[in-house]
Amino acid sequence: MNEFGGNWTENKIEILVEYAFAYLTIMNNFRFLKTIYYDGFAGSGFIQEKSKLDNKKVFGAAKRIVEIEKPIPFNLYYFVEKDLENFESLKDVLKEHQNTKEIYVVHEDCNVKIKKLSNFLKKPENKNYRVLSYIDPCGMQLRWDSIASLKGLGVDLWVLVPTGLGVNRLLKKNGDISDAWLNRLEVFLGMDRNEIKDFFYQKSSQVSLFGNEIYDKINDPVNRSAELYSSRLKEIFKFVSEPYILKNSTNSIMFHFFMGSNNPTAARIANDIIKKYNQKNG
Repeated sequence: MNEFGGNWTENKIEILVEYAFAYLTIMNNFRFLKTIYYDGFAGSGFIQEKSKLDNKKVFGAAKRIVEIEKPIPFNLYYFVEKDLENFESLKDVLKEHQNTKEIYVVHEDCNVKIKKLSNFLKKPENKNYRVLSYIDPCGMQLRWDSIASLKGLGVDLWVLVPTGLGVNRLLKKNGDISDAWLNRLEVFLGMDRNEIKDFFYQKSSQVSLFGNEIYDKINDPVNRSAELYSSRLKEIFKFVSEPYILKNSTNSIMFHFFMGSNNPTAARIANDIIKKYNQKNG
């Protein structure tokens, strides 16, 4: 079972579901197009929220999306989950819909399936497919080359970016980052280590005891991480939304939630929804 804490967990799903309703309302006017819902880190089907006040279990995004009937349902649903226990749980959660809808639940790595989705959409015989994709990793498992494979395709992508819990934690204050951590940042951001260091660090006016240069991490690295990721997304999609900002109980930023699309209407709708939820969170 996926475990998170705070209302932002449910808000993130509400944003996605609200957008899905708007998306399907528009697609209802284009019945010659076929719609796919693709979830790359589908989880167990449940989210366990823990706090001092409650310990409640809520349905995750998968069941909420599958149960949308009006204005129209999606033509096809594709759920990817790498963790075996979560995979089995998700199959059980969705089994009641298997007889009435075309649902696939696969035990695989999200990055593998994103590239296969890209190859599928690039085939001339599949030009009438449109995809709403939800990528919600718990960490930095998503590779940048996976997102890059979607360039120019009919995909609206919602992606959760671990700016505070992921990127910032790997950026050591003095710039002395291990090769292993630099490799993770390179794969996640699609940048080489020199570009990463140039973006997040500046040379200090001081030098070490032995005359070596000292580097200082830039101010506000979490929000700068979000700005960087947004600019990277804009290399893949024509339009990228403002982020929904997810904070913990101490008001520290953990994630930024973006939507990328090649459709200006999609970006406008996403921004309207995100603005509402950011205001709700103060």
